[in-house]
Amino acid sequence: MSVLVAGIGNIFFGDDGFGCEVVRRMAERAPIAGVRLVDFGIRGIDLAYALSGAHESAILIDAIRRGRSPGTLSVIAPEEVAGSAAIDMHGMHPARALRLARELGGSTRGVRIVGCEPATLDDDGEPRMGLSQQVLAAVEPAILLVRKLVEQALTERAQARHA
Repeated sequence: MSVLVAGIGNIFFGDDGFGCEVVRRMAERAPIAGVRLVDFGIRGIDLAYALSGAHESAILIDAIRRGRSPGTLSVIAPEEVAGSAAIDMHGMHPARALRLARELGGSTRGVRIVGCEPATLDDDGEPRMGLSQQVLAAVEPAILLVRKLVEQALTERAQARHA
């Protein structure tokens, strides 16, 4: 069983670096058996290829505007982003990455997206390092949420194998 945990974002544009920060902090902790942590940054095509690979489940982490208060976390199914322009993965929209992964022979059945409502993104085109206070405060809760989703994925796959 392999679960891909993928950080997505651009660290040079404020809160857009949320997914990268979550994965960076998770990498500093004890590894979880069966989990592969990757900071994809803005490499959407690399993410699509990884999703088409040997992973049975994947959790994508990104800053996502959904009209909520900054720092609000959401768990989103791939179907919820299909065709949506509200989520931009820096040239590789998650819906396109997921569609490309399916075209490459992968499945998005076990994919979940953990999104955090940003306070600042590339609104003015000016680089800005660092997360806003609200999004920085959401990093630890996001790690707990991702770990919970990983445990659920591992449990579901184990139960399916024994059924």
